[in-house]
This record gives sequence, structure tokens and C-alpha cells, in this order.
Amino acid sequence: MIYRFILVSDEEDDFFREIKIDSEASFLDFHKAILDSVNYPDDQMTSFFICEDNWEKNEEITLQEMRTRSDEDSWVMESTRISEFVEDEGQRLLYVFDPLAERCFFIELKEITSGRQESPVCSRRGGKAPKQTIDFEEFAKTQSIDTGETFYGDEGFNEDDLDADGFDMGDSGAETVSLDSIDDLY
Repeated sequence: MIYRFILVSDEEDDFFREIKIDSEASFLDFHKAILDSVNYPDDQMTSFFICEDNWEKNEEITLQEMRTRSDEDSWVMESTRISEFVEDEGQRLLYVFDPLAERCFFIELKEITSGRQESPVCSRRGGKAPKQTIDFEEFAKTQSIDTGETFYGDEGFNEDDLDADGFDMGDSGAETVSLDSIDDLY
């Protein structure tokens, strides 16, 4: 079977990638196809997460063996076939490409077709990929949150004052891609 996945980012509104890959390919093959499609070097400890419909993380498939306890299941990209965890259209995954800042691509299986795909291919692309890693010193210089209150021990803090969908950074004029409905792209 051939899987057609769509990747989007919550950082770059016009970014998307469409990757077609054989269902029997490994997550390592998928990992390499993603890196190739966004021109990232393979120098981070990336992971895939199998998700619920609401993007809640379930199983993790890691680049390297990370088992800390023998009674826990552990999946490694090289030895795990995509079809072991992904089998239904609409299934969701996260691909964490910046583990220190927990930045990721949101992935959805859009279509399953019969046939074989010899090697993964990025069949469509749009927009510029976000930077692979964040320079934390530069990030700290540009970010400040002034709530006018102290979070720790301040009984006057009202959680409702914060935007539930994140911090409003103003209108950039770009259309926002909804992560709840990647269907809007196709």
C-alpha cells in the first residue's frame, strides 16, 4: 500500500509537505524523507509520536534506543515498519524535529492507495520550513511576557487572561492553517 501523508507546522502558516511512502517502509525511511523535504541535517534526536484525534501523544518511535526499563515497550525507527502503527486514513502523528524545544510537524495520513512505492517521495510542497533548531539566547532576547503579575504564589493570577490557543502575536496577514483540520489543504 502507498501512504500519502501531509505535514504542516504551527510556526509557518503556508508550510506543508506531501510525502508518499510505502506502508512497509520503516519510520527511519520516513524520517529521512522528511529531513530531505525540508533540507534539515540529520543531527538531532528526533522522534515520531502516534497520536489520538486531538493530537494527544501515545506511542513514541525514537531514532535511537531509549529504553530505560526492561518492562517498557520501546520502538526504534530503523526496525519499526510504518504499517505497524499506521493503518487508517486520518490517523495522526507528530514528528519532533527539535527535541530541546519540543518543536514538531503535525502529520496526517490523507490517503491509502494500492501499489508499491519503491522509495519515499515528496510529491508536493509549499512554503518555507521553520528553522530546525532555536538559538535560545536569541529567542530569550526577543521574547518577553509581561503579565503585570507574579505567577508563583500570586492568588490574583487569572488563567483565563491568557489566550487558550497561544499568545496572540498580531495579524501577520497570512492565513492560518488549522491543525484540527488538515483537510482544508486538500
